[in-house]
Amino acid sequence: MTELEAMQHALALAWKGWGRVHPNPMVGAVVLEDSRPVAEAYHAEFGSAHAERAAIETAGARARGATVVVTLEPCAHRGKQPPCVEVLISAGVRRVVAAAADPNPIARGGAEALRHAGIEVELGLLADAARRQNAAFFHRFGGNRRPWVALKLATSLDFRIADAGGRSRWISGPEARSFIHGLRAGFEAIAVGGRTAMLDDPSLTARVTPPPRIPARRVIFAGQAELHETLQLVRTARDVPTTVIAPPASVDACRERLLTTGVDCITASSLTEALESLWGEGVASVLVEGGGKLAGSLLAAGLVDRFYWIQAPLWLGGYGTPAVSGWNVDALDSAERWIVIDQRRLGDDALLVLDRA
Repeated sequence: MTELEAMQHALALAWKGWGRVHPNPMVGAVVLEDSRPVAEAYHAEFGSAHAERAAIETAGARARGATVVVTLEPCAHRGKQPPCVEVLISAGVRRVVAAAADPNPIARGGAEALRHAGIEVELGLLADAARRQNAAFFHRFGGNRRPWVALKLATSLDFRIADAGGRSRWISGPEARSFIHGLRAGFEAIAVGGRTAMLDDPSLTARVTPPPRIPARRVIFAGQAELHETLQLVRTARDVPTTVIAPPASVDACRERLLTTGVDCITASSLTEALESLWGEGVASVLVEGGGKLAGSLLAAGLVDRFYWIQAPLWLGGYGTPAVSGWNVDALDSAERWIVIDQRRLGDDALLVLDRA
């Protein structure tokens, strides 16, 4: 196994920590002895052994003189676990290949500590893939004052999210819906617009096994919609944290109407201000699931970092509800081109994942 192949495998291993390790990053590691893999591991649970420690413990004596391939620079600080650099140095590894440098100012510095101990270190192998995998983590330490925002839309082939009567259940098939539940598990908040909340009354929960370590906060960008206590989103607010973001002119009415439900009504005069408020409450990542006006407004403001597009093999025609509205581009020259980072089949549907350039 080459170091490149080992890194590809380590990245695949790291995904197994999705929804279980945040706010820490997902990390995978492979131990190579003369190009032979002798151990592998991933960070499985927040507070549990980091990937490097778990892999070294599995390798045992075979770690001495070996190469450790890991998706993130080994940490150099003591948190819930001892520093990974101490484990690697004590094990006597010869070389460490890490995909990306750790952006966390508290944890970084592992590469320098390893080199100081005489261990050969290489940084940068598949760094872009590692950063994409932990995009919300890197965003958090990138000087931003808002959460990392992903937009998810399930549409027809002609980019409609509902039929002429506003019905959207179900555009996508069971495999795609299962994927969405798994996707939700890795986000700290799941959001929809007020009209979508009123029409669909979605649960906005991740129904997966095992469940996410921390259930996501539900967020409704209310706009002009008046949410009522009969909605299941409101009725279950004491079980699942739920925030309604209302314009300044209607926030008092929102608070009065939902006073006894457990819903937290906050105000914001713009989407940027709303996201900054969520950031201030500790929300570092948000998955937005529609509707069209909210999607268009976020895109127009440059507030979407990733787009998960599920394409269903059907047409809804001109009477269908557009997936994005209220957003215009003047000319092709000014259109923003995004980067495709993944594409796959989900049963009868197709998934396309894009990041802003």
